[in-house]
Amino acid sequence: MKIPHIPVLLDEIVEVFKDIKGEYIVDCTVGYGGHSEALLKRYPDKKLICIDQDDEALKFSKARLAPFKDRVIFKKGRFSSHISQLKELDIGGILADIGVSSLQLDQADRGFRFDSNRLDMRMDTNINFDAKQLINSYTQSDLQRVLKEYGQIREYKKMASLIIQNRPFDSAKELSSLIAKHFRSSKIHPATLLFQALRIEVNDEIGELRRLLQSIKNLNISNLVVAIISFHSLEDKEVKSAFKEWSQNCICPKEAIKCECGGDSSLGKILTKKPITPTGEEIANNPRSRSSKLRAFRFADR
Repeated sequence: MKIPHIPVLLDEIVEVFKDIKGEYIVDCTVGYGGHSEALLKRYPDKKLICIDQDDEALKFSKARLAPFKDRVIFKKGRFSSHISQLKELDIGGILADIGVSSLQLDQADRGFRFDSNRLDMRMDTNINFDAKQLINSYTQSDLQRVLKEYGQIREYKKMASLIIQNRPFDSAKELSSLIAKHFRSSKIHPATLLFQALRIEVNDEIGELRRLLQSIKNLNISNLVVAIISFHSLEDKEVKSAFKEWSQNCICPKEAIKCECGGDSSLGKILTKKPITPTGEEIANNPRSRSSKLRAFRFADR
């Protein structure tokens, strides 16, 4: 079987879950099954619940993980919608690899690539909203918001205006070519941050991450280990902020003169004081891993 995607921080993920007590690990973004396969091999006493919204990824993972079929449950959809339904199971770990797979990026017909004849970017191809609709229908102010918040583009006003003036667009190639003519970048393609912003908006990636984090908190499972891999600063900021909030003993308002909450509100502890990043060897073997960051948290025994 040809593997279309290289999982990032694979050894580090396996190590994070070495001491979990529960029977199940939930892979919220199973993708092409790399992390799940490694966990199933390393921990033969564990079972996995594998979730993804991409039909093609699920089909591939079911075939890849067939040798472990008695220990794997597959679920289709967004991870936040399934997490709350799993409370009755003996869950010891939750993994989420937040990002686009290499296969999604490389397949021209998915519309993520700069040279694609489509402008799509949907992770779940069953949803009705895609990047073509976004780029051709958003108002200038809405487009500016997306470019500023999700692309962190300095010249977001200029770029939004350029897009408005030249639409409609039928393909990613057409859009990226226009951006390349009017913007310069020394290290990355000039349309990289634009495409990142469009992809995040189309798939509601930040909203979905926030819902996942809230759902995990609401599970209130003792000794649960949570490991999340992010690929850009917006995602990492959300994860870092949530873990910090969960670990705080005092949750009194900042303006409070003294602690009135009792100072024992911590839900657990952060396992990674700093995010774990790929080694130089991994980056050399898989350049797309270079921006990945892993953060982990363990909920307390209650």
